[in-house]
Amino acid sequence: MWHEYTNAKSIEQVIQILGDKKERARVVAGGTDLILELERGVRKGLDTLIDITRIPKLDQITMDEDDIIHLGALVTHNDCAGSKLIRTRAYPLARAAWEVGAPQIRNRGTVAGNLITASPANDTITPLMALGASVTLLSTRGERIIPLSEFYTGVRKSVMQADEMLVDISFPALKDTQRGTFIKLALRRAQAISLVNAAIILNLKDNTVRSASITLGAVTPIITHAVEAENFLLRKKLNEKNIAHAAELAMQAARPIDDVRGSAAYRREMVRIITMRGLTAIRDGNEQEGMPKKPILLAGKKWKSESATQMAADTFPEKAIETTINGKSYSFNSGHNKTLLRLLREEGMLTGTKEGCAEGECGACTIFLDGKAVMACLVPAPRAHGAEITTVEGLSNGSKLHPVQTAFIEHGAVQCGYCTPGFIMSGAKLLEEKSNPTHNEIEQALTGNLCRCTGYYKIVKAVEDAGQKKSN
Repeated sequence: MWHEYTNAKSIEQVIQILGDKKERARVVAGGTDLILELERGVRKGLDTLIDITRIPKLDQITMDEDDIIHLGALVTHNDCAGSKLIRTRAYPLARAAWEVGAPQIRNRGTVAGNLITASPANDTITPLMALGASVTLLSTRGERIIPLSEFYTGVRKSVMQADEMLVDISFPALKDTQRGTFIKLALRRAQAISLVNAAIILNLKDNTVRSASITLGAVTPIITHAVEAENFLLRKKLNEKNIAHAAELAMQAARPIDDVRGSAAYRREMVRIITMRGLTAIRDGNEQEGMPKKPILLAGKKWKSESATQMAADTFPEKAIETTINGKSYSFNSGHNKTLLRLLREEGMLTGTKEGCAEGECGACTIFLDGKAVMACLVPAPRAHGAEITTVEGLSNGSKLHPVQTAFIEHGAVQCGYCTPGFIMSGAKLLEEKSNPTHNEIEQALTGNLCRCTGYYKIVKAVEDAGQKKSN
Protein backbone atom coordinates (compact mmCIF):
# COMPACT_ATOMS: atom_id res chain seq x y z
CA MET A 1 0.00 0.00 0.00
CA TRP A 2 1.03 3.65 0.22
CA HIS A 3 3.37 5.21 2.80
CA GLU A 4 2.41 8.88 2.52
CA TYR A 5 -0.98 10.45 1.83
CA THR A 6 -1.61 14.12 1.10
CA ASN A 7 -4.93 15.94 1.06
CA ALA A 8 -4.18 18.50 -1.62
CA LYS A 9 -5.73 21.95 -1.42
CA SER A 10 -4.92 23.16 -4.96
CA ILE A 11 -4.03 21.92 -8.43
CA GLU A 12 -0.71 23.73 -8.10
CA GLN A 13 0.16 21.64 -5.06
CA VAL A 14 -0.75 18.44 -6.92
CA ILE A 15 1.44 19.09 -9.93
CA GLN A 16 4.32 20.18 -7.70
CA ILE A 17 4.25 16.85 -5.83
CA LEU A 18 3.89 14.93 -9.12
CA GLY A 19 6.82 16.88 -10.56
CA ASP A 20 8.96 15.97 -7.58
CA LYS A 21 8.00 12.31 -7.15
CA LYS A 22 6.84 11.32 -10.66
CA GLU A 23 6.29 7.51 -10.81
CA ARG A 24 6.35 7.25 -7.01
CA ALA A 25 3.17 9.35 -6.65
CA ARG A 26 -0.35 8.97 -7.97
CA VAL A 27 -3.45 11.15 -7.87
CA VAL A 28 -6.45 9.55 -6.15
CA ALA A 29 -10.03 10.74 -6.52
CA GLY A 30 -12.57 7.90 -6.46
CA GLY A 31 -9.87 5.27 -6.03
CA THR A 32 -12.17 2.49 -7.24
CA ASP A 33 -9.51 1.20 -9.64
CA LEU A 34 -6.34 2.37 -7.90
CA ILE A 35 -7.08 0.86 -4.47
CA LEU A 36 -7.61 -2.56 -6.02
CA GLU A 37 -4.40 -2.25 -8.05
CA LEU A 38 -2.47 -1.43 -4.87
CA GLU A 39 -4.14 -4.23 -2.89
CA ARG A 40 -3.24 -6.74 -5.62
CA GLY A 41 0.32 -5.49 -6.04
CA VAL A 42 -0.23 -4.36 -9.64
CA ARG A 43 1.17 -0.87 -8.95
CA LYS A 44 4.85 -1.21 -8.03
CA GLY A 45 7.09 1.49 -6.57
CA LEU A 46 4.18 3.75 -5.57
CA ASP A 47 4.56 5.26 -2.10
CA THR A 48 2.54 8.51 -2.22
CA LEU A 49 -1.14 9.19 -2.87
CA ILE A 50 -2.38 12.72 -3.57
CA ASP A 51 -6.06 13.11 -2.70
CA ILE A 52 -7.72 15.79 -4.86
CA THR A 53 -11.26 15.41 -3.52
CA ARG A 54 -11.05 18.61 -1.42
CA ILE A 55 -10.00 20.87 -4.31
CA PRO A 56 -12.89 23.26 -5.12
CA LYS A 57 -14.80 23.21 -8.45
CA LEU A 58 -13.26 20.03 -9.86
CA ASP A 59 -16.65 18.29 -9.57
CA GLN A 60 -18.40 20.66 -11.98
CA ILE A 61 -20.14 19.87 -15.28
CA THR A 62 -20.40 23.00 -17.44
CA MET A 63 -21.03 24.09 -21.02
CA ASP A 64 -19.23 27.12 -22.44
CA GLU A 65 -20.39 29.71 -24.98
CA ASP A 66 -19.19 27.50 -27.84
CA ASP A 67 -21.41 24.60 -26.71
CA ILE A 68 -18.40 22.65 -25.46
CA ILE A 69 -19.17 20.54 -22.40
CA HIS A 70 -16.48 20.33 -19.71
CA LEU A 71 -16.14 17.67 -17.02
CA GLY A 72 -13.87 18.38 -14.07
CA ALA A 73 -11.49 15.76 -12.72
CA LEU A 74 -13.86 14.91 -9.84
CA VAL A 75 -17.03 14.40 -11.89
CA THR A 76 -18.34 10.97 -10.95
CA HIS A 77 -20.37 8.48 -12.94
CA ASN A 78 -23.44 9.33 -10.89
CA ASP A 79 -22.85 13.03 -11.57
CA CYS A 80 -23.12 12.23 -15.29
CA ALA A 81 -26.04 9.84 -14.95
CA GLY A 82 -28.02 12.42 -12.99
CA SER A 83 -26.99 15.52 -14.97
CA LYS A 84 -29.76 17.10 -17.06
CA LEU A 85 -27.11 18.64 -19.33
CA ILE A 86 -25.40 15.30 -20.01
CA ARG A 87 -28.68 13.45 -20.45
CA THR A 88 -29.96 15.97 -23.03
CA ARG A 89 -26.74 17.00 -24.82
CA ALA A 90 -24.51 13.89 -24.40
CA TYR A 91 -26.91 11.03 -23.76
CA PRO A 92 -24.52 8.17 -24.71
CA LEU A 93 -22.20 9.28 -21.88
CA ALA A 94 -25.06 9.42 -19.37
CA ARG A 95 -26.13 5.91 -20.34
CA ALA A 96 -22.58 4.54 -20.14
CA ALA A 97 -22.03 6.15 -16.74
CA TRP A 98 -25.28 4.59 -15.52
CA GLU A 99 -24.06 1.15 -16.63
CA VAL A 100 -20.91 1.33 -14.46
CA GLY A 101 -20.87 -0.78 -11.30
CA ALA A 102 -23.32 -0.14 -8.47
CA PRO A 103 -24.61 3.17 -7.05
CA GLN A 104 -21.89 3.11 -4.37
CA ILE A 105 -19.19 2.69 -7.05
CA ARG A 106 -20.72 5.42 -9.22
CA ASN A 107 -20.71 7.79 -6.23
CA ARG A 108 -16.92 7.50 -5.95
CA GLY A 109 -15.61 6.48 -9.36
CA THR A 110 -14.74 9.40 -11.63
CA VAL A 111 -14.95 9.62 -15.41
CA ALA A 112 -11.37 10.94 -15.43
CA GLY A 113 -10.20 7.87 -13.54
CA ASN A 114 -12.05 5.62 -16.00
CA LEU A 115 -10.15 7.27 -18.87
CA ILE A 116 -6.78 7.11 -17.15
CA THR A 117 -7.07 3.41 -16.28
CA ALA A 118 -7.19 2.91 -20.06
CA SER A 119 -8.87 -0.47 -20.16
CA PRO A 120 -10.67 -1.05 -23.50
CA ALA A 121 -13.58 -2.46 -21.46
CA ASN A 122 -14.09 0.78 -19.49
CA ASP A 123 -17.57 1.96 -20.40
CA THR A 124 -17.23 5.76 -20.54
CA ILE A 125 -14.28 5.80 -22.95
CA THR A 126 -16.46 4.50 -25.81
CA PRO A 127 -19.05 7.33 -25.81
CA LEU A 128 -16.43 9.99 -25.14
CA MET A 129 -14.48 8.74 -28.16
CA ALA A 130 -17.68 8.91 -30.24
CA LEU A 131 -18.32 12.44 -28.97
CA GLY A 132 -14.87 13.59 -30.09
CA ALA A 133 -13.61 14.32 -26.59
CA SER A 134 -10.24 15.76 -25.61
CA VAL A 135 -8.41 15.71 -22.29
CA THR A 136 -6.35 18.50 -20.73
CA LEU A 137 -3.18 17.42 -18.93
CA LEU A 138 -1.28 19.77 -16.64
CA SER A 139 2.23 19.57 -15.19
CA THR A 140 4.96 21.93 -14.06
CA ARG A 141 6.12 21.81 -17.71
CA GLY A 142 2.86 23.27 -18.96
CA GLU A 143 -0.50 22.24 -20.40
CA ARG A 144 -1.33 19.70 -23.11
CA ILE A 145 -4.73 19.22 -24.78
CA ILE A 146 -4.90 15.80 -26.42
CA PRO A 147 -7.77 14.33 -28.46
CA LEU A 148 -8.95 11.11 -26.87
CA SER A 149 -8.34 9.40 -30.21
CA GLU A 150 -4.61 10.08 -29.70
CA PHE A 151 -4.52 9.46 -25.93
CA TYR A 152 -4.23 5.66 -25.90
CA THR A 153 -1.26 3.59 -27.03
CA GLY A 154 -2.40 0.11 -25.94
CA VAL A 155 -4.19 -1.86 -23.28
CA ARG A 156 -3.91 0.19 -20.07
CA LYS A 157 -1.39 2.46 -21.76
CA SER A 158 -1.63 6.13 -22.68
CA VAL A 159 0.54 9.13 -23.53
CA MET A 160 -0.05 10.60 -20.06
CA GLN A 161 3.21 11.17 -18.19
CA ALA A 162 3.85 10.43 -14.51
CA ASP A 163 4.11 14.13 -13.64
CA GLU A 164 0.80 15.10 -15.28
CA MET A 165 -2.67 15.59 -13.84
CA LEU A 166 -5.84 15.29 -15.92
CA VAL A 167 -7.75 18.49 -15.13
CA ASP A 168 -10.49 18.62 -17.78
CA ILE A 169 -12.46 16.50 -20.25
CA SER A 170 -14.15 18.42 -23.05
CA PHE A 171 -16.36 17.57 -26.03
CA PRO A 172 -18.94 19.27 -28.28
CA ALA A 173 -22.52 19.02 -27.04
CA LEU A 174 -24.86 17.15 -29.37
CA LYS A 175 -26.83 19.38 -31.74
CA ASP A 176 -30.60 19.24 -32.17
CA THR A 177 -30.14 17.09 -35.28
CA GLN A 178 -27.91 14.58 -33.51
CA ARG A 179 -29.06 11.54 -31.58
CA GLY A 180 -27.09 8.78 -30.00
CA THR A 181 -27.02 5.83 -27.66
CA PHE A 182 -24.75 3.43 -25.80
CA ILE A 183 -25.30 -0.32 -25.59
CA LYS A 184 -23.43 -2.67 -23.28
CA LEU A 185 -23.38 -6.45 -23.27
CA ALA A 186 -22.08 -8.23 -20.17
CA LEU A 187 -22.52 -11.52 -18.35
CA ARG A 188 -25.14 -10.06 -16.02
CA ARG A 189 -27.37 -7.00 -15.92
CA ALA A 190 -25.46 -5.02 -13.29
CA GLN A 191 -21.93 -4.71 -11.91
CA ALA A 192 -20.29 -6.47 -14.82
CA ILE A 193 -17.34 -5.75 -17.10
CA SER A 194 -18.30 -5.25 -20.73
CA LEU A 195 -17.95 -8.19 -23.08
CA VAL A 196 -18.77 -5.73 -25.86
CA ASN A 197 -20.04 -2.16 -25.88
CA ALA A 198 -20.79 0.38 -28.56
CA ALA A 199 -21.58 4.08 -28.78
CA ILE A 200 -23.44 5.41 -31.81
CA ILE A 201 -24.06 9.06 -32.68
CA LEU A 202 -25.86 10.06 -35.86
CA ASN A 203 -26.59 13.45 -37.40
CA LEU A 204 -29.92 12.96 -39.13
CA LYS A 205 -32.11 14.91 -41.54
CA ASP A 206 -35.35 13.32 -42.74
CA ASN A 207 -34.08 9.92 -41.62
CA THR A 208 -30.98 10.35 -43.81
CA VAL A 209 -27.57 10.13 -42.16
CA ARG A 210 -25.49 13.28 -42.56
CA SER A 211 -22.67 12.03 -40.32
CA ALA A 212 -22.05 8.97 -38.18
CA SER A 213 -19.79 8.11 -35.27
CA ILE A 214 -19.64 4.46 -34.17
CA THR A 215 -17.12 3.39 -31.55
CA LEU A 216 -16.55 -0.10 -30.17
CA GLY A 217 -15.32 -1.09 -26.72
CA ALA A 218 -13.79 -4.29 -25.34
CA VAL A 219 -13.13 -5.75 -28.81
CA THR A 220 -9.86 -4.02 -29.77
CA PRO A 221 -6.76 -3.11 -27.70
CA ILE A 222 -7.74 0.56 -28.05
CA ILE A 223 -11.35 1.71 -28.31
CA THR A 224 -11.76 2.56 -31.96
CA HIS A 225 -14.13 3.86 -34.62
CA ALA A 226 -15.83 1.47 -37.02
CA VAL A 227 -14.74 3.69 -39.90
CA GLU A 228 -16.14 1.65 -42.79
CA ALA A 229 -19.55 1.46 -41.13
CA GLU A 230 -19.49 5.21 -40.49
CA ASN A 231 -18.60 5.96 -44.12
CA PHE A 232 -21.18 3.53 -45.49
CA LEU A 233 -24.02 5.26 -43.64
CA LEU A 234 -23.30 8.71 -45.09
CA ARG A 235 -26.22 10.06 -47.16
CA LYS A 236 -28.19 6.83 -46.65
CA LYS A 237 -31.62 6.20 -45.16
CA LEU A 238 -31.84 4.21 -41.96
CA ASN A 239 -33.74 1.33 -43.51
CA GLU A 240 -33.41 -2.34 -42.56
CA LYS A 241 -30.99 -3.16 -45.37
CA ASN A 242 -28.60 -0.28 -44.64
CA ILE A 243 -28.71 -0.91 -40.90
CA ALA A 244 -27.88 -4.59 -41.41
CA HIS A 245 -24.95 -3.82 -43.73
CA ALA A 246 -23.55 -1.14 -41.41
CA ALA A 247 -23.71 -3.64 -38.54
CA GLU A 248 -21.77 -6.17 -40.64
CA LEU A 249 -19.09 -3.57 -41.35
CA ALA A 250 -18.88 -2.70 -37.65
CA MET A 251 -18.37 -6.39 -36.87
CA GLN A 252 -15.46 -6.50 -39.29
CA ALA A 253 -13.76 -3.66 -37.39
CA ALA A 254 -13.68 -5.74 -34.20
CA ARG A 255 -10.53 -7.65 -33.22
CA PRO A 256 -11.61 -9.38 -30.00
CA ILE A 257 -9.81 -12.04 -27.99
CA ASP A 258 -10.87 -15.39 -26.57
CA ASP A 259 -11.01 -15.50 -22.77
CA VAL A 260 -12.96 -17.16 -19.97
CA ARG A 261 -15.85 -14.69 -20.38
CA GLY A 262 -16.47 -15.25 -24.08
CA SER A 263 -14.99 -16.34 -27.39
CA ALA A 264 -13.73 -13.98 -30.06
CA ALA A 265 -16.36 -15.31 -32.48
CA TYR A 266 -19.14 -14.60 -29.98
CA ARG A 267 -17.89 -11.08 -29.34
CA ARG A 268 -17.71 -10.32 -33.07
CA GLU A 269 -21.27 -11.49 -33.58
CA MET A 270 -22.43 -9.42 -30.60
CA VAL A 271 -20.80 -6.33 -32.14
CA ARG A 272 -23.05 -6.86 -35.14
CA ILE A 273 -26.12 -7.38 -32.96
CA ILE A 274 -25.69 -4.40 -30.65
CA THR A 275 -24.76 -2.08 -33.55
CA MET A 276 -27.92 -3.14 -35.34
CA ARG A 277 -29.96 -2.62 -32.18
CA GLY A 278 -28.47 0.81 -31.60
CA LEU A 279 -29.08 2.02 -35.14
CA THR A 280 -32.63 0.67 -35.09
CA ALA A 281 -33.35 2.34 -31.75
CA ILE A 282 -32.13 5.70 -33.04
CA ARG A 283 -34.22 5.32 -36.19
CA ASP A 284 -37.32 4.46 -34.17
CA GLY A 285 -36.73 7.19 -31.59
CA ASN A 286 -36.48 4.88 -28.57
CA GLU A 287 -32.73 5.01 -27.99
CA GLN A 288 -33.27 6.09 -24.36
CA GLU A 289 -35.51 3.14 -23.52
CA GLY A 290 -34.44 1.43 -20.30
CA MET A 291 -32.71 4.50 -18.86
CA PRO A 292 -34.62 5.70 -15.78
CA LYS A 293 -35.75 9.32 -15.94
CA LYS A 294 -34.58 9.85 -12.38
CA PRO A 295 -31.88 7.26 -11.67
CA ILE A 296 -31.37 6.14 -8.09
CA LEU A 297 -28.05 7.61 -6.99
CA LEU A 298 -27.88 6.92 -3.22
CA ALA A 299 -26.18 10.29 -2.98
CA GLY A 300 -28.56 12.24 -0.76
CA LYS A 301 -28.46 16.00 -0.99
CA LYS A 302 -25.43 17.94 -2.19
CA TRP A 303 -23.22 17.87 0.88
CA LYS A 304 -20.08 19.74 1.82
CA SER A 305 -18.39 19.50 5.17
CA GLU A 306 -17.33 22.88 6.50
CA SER A 307 -14.27 21.33 8.11
CA ALA A 308 -13.38 19.61 4.84
CA THR A 309 -13.80 22.75 2.77
CA GLN A 310 -11.71 24.89 5.09
CA MET A 311 -9.18 22.18 5.88
CA ALA A 312 -5.54 22.98 5.35
CA ALA A 313 -3.50 20.59 3.23
CA ASP A 314 -2.54 17.70 5.48
CA THR A 315 -0.07 14.87 5.08
CA PHE A 316 -0.39 11.51 6.77
CA PRO A 317 1.00 9.84 8.88
CA GLU A 318 2.43 13.16 10.13
CA LYS A 319 -1.06 14.19 11.22
CA ALA A 320 -3.79 12.21 12.96
CA ILE A 321 -6.96 11.38 11.01
CA GLU A 322 -9.63 13.56 12.62
CA THR A 323 -13.13 12.48 11.67
CA THR A 324 -16.72 12.22 12.84
CA ILE A 325 -18.37 8.80 12.89
CA ASN A 326 -22.01 8.40 13.86
CA GLY A 327 -21.94 11.88 15.38
CA LYS A 328 -18.89 11.19 17.57
CA SER A 329 -15.42 12.67 17.08
CA TYR A 330 -12.52 10.29 16.50
CA SER A 331 -8.76 10.81 16.23
CA PHE A 332 -6.68 8.02 14.69
CA ASN A 333 -2.87 8.05 14.91
CA SER A 334 -2.58 4.81 12.96
CA GLY A 335 -4.27 3.25 9.95
CA HIS A 336 -3.36 5.94 7.42
CA ASN A 337 -2.18 3.26 4.95
CA LYS A 338 -5.34 1.16 5.17
CA THR A 339 -8.71 1.25 3.50
CA LEU A 340 -11.50 3.04 5.33
CA LEU A 341 -13.17 -0.32 5.91
CA ARG A 342 -10.19 -1.59 7.88
CA LEU A 343 -9.80 1.70 9.75
CA LEU A 344 -13.43 1.48 10.91
CA ARG A 345 -13.15 -2.15 11.95
CA GLU A 346 -9.61 -2.24 13.39
CA GLU A 347 -9.02 1.25 14.78
CA GLY A 348 -12.64 2.30 15.30
CA MET A 349 -13.87 -1.13 16.48
CA LEU A 350 -17.05 -0.57 14.45
CA THR A 351 -17.48 -4.11 13.23
CA GLY A 352 -21.03 -3.74 11.92
CA THR A 353 -19.50 -2.78 8.58
CA LYS A 354 -18.57 -6.13 7.06
CA GLU A 355 -15.72 -7.15 4.77
CA GLY A 356 -17.09 -9.41 2.06
CA CYS A 357 -15.30 -9.34 -1.28
CA ALA A 358 -13.04 -6.34 -0.45
CA GLU A 359 -13.11 -5.35 -4.13
CA GLY A 360 -16.33 -3.38 -4.57
CA GLU A 361 -18.60 -6.23 -5.63
CA CYS A 362 -20.72 -7.33 -2.68
CA GLY A 363 -21.65 -4.07 -0.93
CA ALA A 364 -21.41 -5.54 2.56
CA CYS A 365 -19.15 -2.63 3.55
CA THR A 366 -21.57 0.13 2.50
CA ILE A 367 -21.35 3.28 4.63
CA PHE A 368 -22.31 6.94 4.17
CA LEU A 369 -19.33 9.22 3.51
CA ASP A 370 -20.25 12.90 3.54
CA GLY A 371 -23.83 11.93 2.82
CA LYS A 372 -23.18 9.48 -0.03
CA ALA A 373 -23.41 5.71 0.02
CA VAL A 374 -19.98 4.26 -0.80
CA MET A 375 -18.11 0.98 -0.41
CA ALA A 376 -15.61 1.47 2.39
CA CYS A 377 -13.26 -1.21 1.01
CA LEU A 378 -12.37 1.11 -1.91
CA VAL A 379 -11.88 4.32 0.07
CA PRO A 380 -8.42 5.18 1.47
CA ALA A 381 -8.61 5.71 5.23
CA PRO A 382 -7.23 9.31 5.24
CA ARG A 383 -10.26 10.38 3.16
CA ALA A 384 -12.10 10.23 6.48
CA HIS A 385 -10.13 13.27 7.68
CA GLY A 386 -12.54 16.18 8.09
CA ALA A 387 -15.43 14.03 6.87
CA GLU A 388 -18.67 12.81 8.40
CA ILE A 389 -19.30 9.08 8.31
CA THR A 390 -22.33 6.98 9.17
CA THR A 391 -22.08 3.23 9.66
CA VAL A 392 -24.88 0.76 10.36
CA GLU A 393 -24.32 1.34 14.08
CA GLY A 394 -25.31 4.99 13.59
CA LEU A 395 -28.62 4.45 11.77
CA SER A 396 -30.72 3.96 14.90
CA ASN A 397 -31.75 6.84 17.14
CA GLY A 398 -30.72 5.52 20.51
CA SER A 399 -32.88 2.49 21.20
CA LYS A 400 -35.25 3.39 18.33
CA LEU A 401 -34.36 1.47 15.20
CA HIS A 402 -34.35 2.98 11.71
CA PRO A 403 -37.56 2.09 9.79
CA VAL A 404 -35.56 -0.12 7.43
CA GLN A 405 -34.03 -2.00 10.36
CA THR A 406 -37.50 -2.52 11.83
CA ALA A 407 -38.86 -3.74 8.50
CA PHE A 408 -35.98 -6.23 8.14
CA ILE A 409 -36.91 -7.74 11.52
CA GLU A 410 -40.62 -7.85 10.72
CA HIS A 411 -40.06 -9.55 7.36
CA GLY A 412 -37.23 -11.84 8.49
CA ALA A 413 -35.20 -10.26 5.69
CA VAL A 414 -32.00 -12.21 6.27
CA GLN A 415 -30.44 -15.48 5.20
CA CYS A 416 -26.89 -15.97 6.46
CA GLY A 417 -27.09 -12.33 7.56
CA TYR A 418 -23.56 -11.38 6.52
CA CYS A 419 -24.59 -8.86 3.87
CA THR A 420 -27.52 -7.47 5.89
CA PRO A 421 -25.74 -4.28 7.06
CA GLY A 422 -25.02 -3.30 3.45
CA PHE A 423 -28.63 -3.88 2.40
CA ILE A 424 -29.90 -1.84 5.34
CA MET A 425 -27.56 1.05 4.58
CA SER A 426 -28.54 1.09 0.89
CA GLY A 427 -32.23 0.89 1.78
CA ALA A 428 -31.93 3.70 4.30
CA LYS A 429 -30.18 5.98 1.82
CA LEU A 430 -32.80 5.14 -0.82
CA LEU A 431 -35.58 6.32 1.50
CA GLU A 432 -33.75 9.63 1.94
CA GLU A 433 -33.76 9.99 -1.83
CA LYS A 434 -37.32 8.79 -2.47
CA SER A 435 -39.93 8.31 0.22
CA ASN A 436 -41.98 5.58 -1.46
CA PRO A 437 -39.76 3.87 -4.06
CA THR A 438 -41.07 1.37 -6.60
CA HIS A 439 -39.98 -2.26 -6.71
CA ASN A 440 -37.73 -1.45 -9.68
CA GLU A 441 -36.14 1.50 -7.88
CA ILE A 442 -35.43 -0.68 -4.85
CA GLU A 443 -33.68 -3.20 -7.06
CA GLN A 444 -31.65 -0.35 -8.63
CA ALA A 445 -30.56 0.72 -5.15
CA LEU A 446 -29.63 -2.78 -4.06
CA THR A 447 -27.51 -3.75 -7.09
CA GLY A 448 -24.42 -3.04 -4.99
CA ASN A 449 -25.43 -5.76 -2.53
CA LEU A 450 -25.20 -8.98 -4.45
CA CYS A 451 -26.98 -11.35 -2.08
CA ARG A 452 -29.11 -13.55 -4.32
CA CYS A 453 -30.08 -16.11 -1.68
CA THR A 454 -33.62 -17.26 -0.94
CA GLY A 455 -34.09 -14.33 1.42
CA TYR A 456 -33.61 -11.74 -1.32
CA TYR A 457 -37.30 -11.19 -2.09
CA LYS A 458 -37.89 -10.51 1.62
CA ILE A 459 -35.12 -7.90 1.56
CA VAL A 460 -36.78 -6.03 -1.31
CA LYS A 461 -40.16 -6.36 0.41
CA ALA A 462 -38.77 -5.01 3.68
CA VAL A 463 -37.41 -1.85 2.00
CA GLU A 464 -40.67 -1.47 0.07
CA ASP A 465 -42.69 -1.75 3.31
CA ALA A 466 -40.48 0.77 5.11
CA GLY A 467 -40.98 3.22 2.23
CA GLN A 468 -44.75 2.82 2.29
CA LYS A 469 -44.89 3.41 6.05
CA LYS A 470 -42.68 6.50 5.69
CA SER A 471 -44.89 8.00 2.97
CA ASN A 472 -47.99 7.41 5.10
